[in-house]
Amino acid sequence: MHAHTAPRAGRREWLGLAVLLLPTLLIVMDLTVLHLAVPHLSADLRPSSTELLWIVDIYGFLIAGSLITMGTLGDRIGRRRLLLIGAGAFGLASILAAFSPTAQLLILSRALLGIAGATLMPSTLALIRTMFQDPQQRSVAIGIWISGFSAGSAIGPLIGGAVLEYFWWGAVFLLGVPVMLLLLATGPFLLPEARDPNAGRLDLPSAGLSLAAVLLVIYGVKHVAQAGLDIVGPLAIVAGLALGAIFVRRQRRLADPLIELGLFRLPAFSAALTMYTLGVFVSFGAFLFIAQYLQLVAGLSPVQAGLWSVPGALASIVGSNVAPVLVRHLRPAYVAAGGLAIAALGFALIVPVGEASLAPVVIGWVLISLGFGFTFTVSTDLVVGSAPPERAGAASALTETGAELGGALGIAVLGTLGMAIYRSRLAATLPPGVPPEVVATARETLGNVAAAAEQLPAATGAALLSAARTAFTDGLQLLALIAAMVMAGLVAVAAVMLRDAVPAGEPSAHGEAHPVPPARLDGAAEPEASIASTD
Repeated sequence: MHAHTAPRAGRREWLGLAVLLLPTLLIVMDLTVLHLAVPHLSADLRPSSTELLWIVDIYGFLIAGSLITMGTLGDRIGRRRLLLIGAGAFGLASILAAFSPTAQLLILSRALLGIAGATLMPSTLALIRTMFQDPQQRSVAIGIWISGFSAGSAIGPLIGGAVLEYFWWGAVFLLGVPVMLLLLATGPFLLPEARDPNAGRLDLPSAGLSLAAVLLVIYGVKHVAQAGLDIVGPLAIVAGLALGAIFVRRQRRLADPLIELGLFRLPAFSAALTMYTLGVFVSFGAFLFIAQYLQLVAGLSPVQAGLWSVPGALASIVGSNVAPVLVRHLRPAYVAAGGLAIAALGFALIVPVGEASLAPVVIGWVLISLGFGFTFTVSTDLVVGSAPPERAGAASALTETGAELGGALGIAVLGTLGMAIYRSRLAATLPPGVPPEVVATARETLGNVAAAAEQLPAATGAALLSAARTAFTDGLQLLALIAAMVMAGLVAVAAVMLRDAVPAGEPSAHGEAHPVPPARLDGAAEPEASIASTD
């Protein structure tokens, strides 16, 4: 094959990228504003503890479980078509959620939001693969796309807090309606249509197996995090893994599989997906404790804690947009490994923190976010770029599924471990004179301790609060140490498994300007990919 120059994107494609940023902003904002709205909707709808848990969790469950199916569906029916269908469904489900009169209807509307949300991320990333065929431009576009998540996490709490200050809880769901209307209005004109012209029909049993497998695993790890090691959580995880094994065996036999398992034989694909998933794993687990530390140990108000998190969001934006510049001159392995090393340093700064160590935590958070900005941009680009163009939707869905699984496992595994350290240290340092019922309350969460301490004599309450803060800080220190070690290990993974990837735009040994050769997954030479693309 002779080297060729990929067509470069023009103004329409860059305007289209701005349209594709809308769903990324919205997805993250929808996650953050719900947590702000929980006290308000709880007072209005009075859900049971189980219902409240499903209101919070069902959205993420169904996004995670539906991603693989929706990514493959977009490859078959058209990624722009699926994106616009999902945008319309998301807007309608947002209205239904905003005006839900009962907890049960709110759970249903959140489930519909999850299914609709699963159409958005794979479609946007796959369309970027179609619109930006030049590797350098695609790296820049993916960096900007990742910035949308960071921007959403920064502005979501601010906008959500302002809305809840003046309106009822349902108004936070209506924030998505004008965003989806803008996407529906501009998408048909600025986004191209693209699909796999040779795709077979969607295998419904495979879709059902993937949904059930992912749902059971995520439900199991969340149950373990919330209820401990009883029979339900491990049984759900084992059942999910068993269905996952059946799913994999079925994919090997199908002529048109839901997931092309040969993608995992591409070193860059496997390494990038591993980095992305494990990065999300440690970041979700650690950030859960960092956010609580800022408020419950450092004593910041929710608004102050939100403002101190803004530098981290800005650092992530910087990292994700500088990474494409660096990969023009350095191998992706070096940029990804460098980002992981920066993140490891950030976690290492948090390891020795005490009860009043705001500066090391904030600086560490900034370094972690900066490093992840580098690594996530490079890994996402490699995952999408290493897959054949006609399978871009499925590859994008695997990236998002890895993120969902990594996040759920991080909160469950690292969150459970951190709380175990908290409870163990608290039990060992309890001051005398604390009633058993107060001890039981304090063991649940650090947030309960302040209220419980007010019921005790001043000296005893202050001693209990100090002991609980020290115990919680010990848990955070252990999580930061584990995260730093995982990041350090991933530095070696990136350096070794990505060593053959070349800077964007340089011809590889296979003679084309792309980090990873789009070889056919059966090992044969790949002819020029054809994508059904129309305006």
